[in-house]
Amino acid sequence: MSLFDTRVPAVLLRIDRNPFHHGTLGAVRSLGRAGVDVHVVADCAGSPVRVSRFARQLHPPPPPGASPRDIAAVLRRVAARVPHPAVLIPMDDASAVAVGALREELAPSYLLPQQPAALSERVADKAQLAEVCAAVGVPHPVTLVPESAEQAAALAWRLGLPVVAKWSRPWLLPTDGGLRSTVVVRSPQEARELYLRTEEAGSRLLLQEFLPPGPDHDWFFHGYADRAGVLRAGGPGVKERSWPRGAGLTAVGHWRPNPKVRALAERLAGALGYRGILDLDFRRCGTTGDYHLLDFNPRPGAQFRLFTDSAGLDVVRALHLDLTHRALPEGVASAGRAFVVENYAPLTALRPASGARELAWHAADDRGPGWAMWALWGRHVCRRLLGRLRRLCVRRGNRGAARVVRQAAAPVASLTGLTPPAEPADLPGDEKASSR
Repeated sequence: MSLFDTRVPAVLLRIDRNPFHHGTLGAVRSLGRAGVDVHVVADCAGSPVRVSRFARQLHPPPPPGASPRDIAAVLRRVAARVPHPAVLIPMDDASAVAVGALREELAPSYLLPQQPAALSERVADKAQLAEVCAAVGVPHPVTLVPESAEQAAALAWRLGLPVVAKWSRPWLLPTDGGLRSTVVVRSPQEARELYLRTEEAGSRLLLQEFLPPGPDHDWFFHGYADRAGVLRAGGPGVKERSWPRGAGLTAVGHWRPNPKVRALAERLAGALGYRGILDLDFRRCGTTGDYHLLDFNPRPGAQFRLFTDSAGLDVVRALHLDLTHRALPEGVASAGRAFVVENYAPLTALRPASGARELAWHAADDRGPGWAMWALWGRHVCRRLLGRLRRLCVRRGNRGAARVVRQAAAPVASLTGLTPPAEPADLPGDEKASSR
């Protein structure tokens, strides 16, 4: 007999258009393998997720920048087509914030954790997160909020260059404006110029103390706060490699016991009355040894499958079991287990595993997404390289060569079936070189 109530489907919601979001595939596989029907509300037209044998049905997502009313309308249409109530799982910050605000409206059709409607937005907002950390006694990098372009330049100098510049609500950033959620600022002039784009960004600019990266400095914690507020499933992990190097997403991570990181996660969840899935990012200060909280993501992290224990429990399974009033199995933490994202760390993925390991895309029981990822990734890389070559030709004044490169790039773009953003939404470039 299944541990799960398989009569209750799961609906995954993702507004972000990044086709390489392997966390969505992880959730599809995790619940699908448990016998749960998984419906995906996301832009999967050019994503490997669309060929997973565990995806029950794909549904069109809300457009980027959709209002809460538009998001609610999409979810009502989906609810009319699936058995309900269904377990609803936001897979990005924009979705988590919207679902939190719409909780009462969605409650008849969806099962959701019981928590204050504005809490997801409060912890996802990077300015409010600094205030939360100060209130509950969790270390956080010194963060200042400039009120003018000149003050931004002055505060950057005061903090000590380089500094980290963040937009407080990154889910509001335009998809085609070239703005990144977080960047390393190396001069007062850069801080001034960033501030002048505040209206375009849609939220406040923050300037934050730079914490240098180093071995064993970047940690994360994934967990599920159940109906009683107890953190279940998940655990602490360390980022061994990232993409791009020294920044961005976890390319290789390991599950490693860390009582200090766990204690900070429990303190946060308890003080906030948080319920549901959380993904926390920490950076250890090389001087003090303190673990500073950098991000609080009120949804599953992309590498959540790293934390799959001996009973097969992970955070999305814990959510489904808890919301359907099923008992969570007691498993043993698989310390040392590894998670590898093949397109970001191909050499690591090719090496024989020395212990328990999960790949982000390839799976023996679901081969389609792995092959689709490599085809899509190859075309994506070619398109990016051709784009850089074209910009180089333009800078050198060779517009004829630039036109040739652009013509060569057109067939590549058409083969992808999508137009990936200049830097995928979950691949923040230089950002987390200092802040994650």
